[in-house]
Amino acid sequence: MKICITSSAGGHLTEALQIAKELKNHKIFFFTFYISHIKESLGDYSVYFNTNPRRNPLSYFRIILKSITILLKEKPDIIVSTGAGFTVPISILGKLVFRSKLIYTECSAQVFKPSLCGRILYPFADLFFVQWKYLLNYYGKKAQYGGLLI
Repeated sequence: MKICITSSAGGHLTEALQIAKELKNHKIFFFTFYISHIKESLGDYSVYFNTNPRRNPLSYFRIILKSITILLKEKPDIIVSTGAGFTVPISILGKLVFRSKLIYTECSAQVFKPSLCGRILYPFADLFFVQWKYLLNYYGKKAQYGGLLI
């Protein structure tokens, strides 16, 4: 099974790497934004980089185009997202256009209220996990408590 793991940098990527460890028997590739030290963190995984959209809102168009290119080339069976906003285009395109299954894990920093990314991707997710039970109050029946990743 081919799996795309997509995340922003920092804690989102740390959580994504924890998920990747559990999926080691599958073909995994990452889609994240480029920061010089990230390549080292991702080791031998295949990685696609794009720019950080916070620096330039127009870069979302580049992310959409890059997402389409990646999805056409890789054809992942599953997309796993740990947020944040950077991951929305590839997650929605993968789900709606390329028929990939979407698994979303809400960031562990979201203790008392849902993230914007989580609220956007919840309707599209096949599986949706929160790391704090309190967040189950904000999401529908699809949301599941998965415990802390780190």
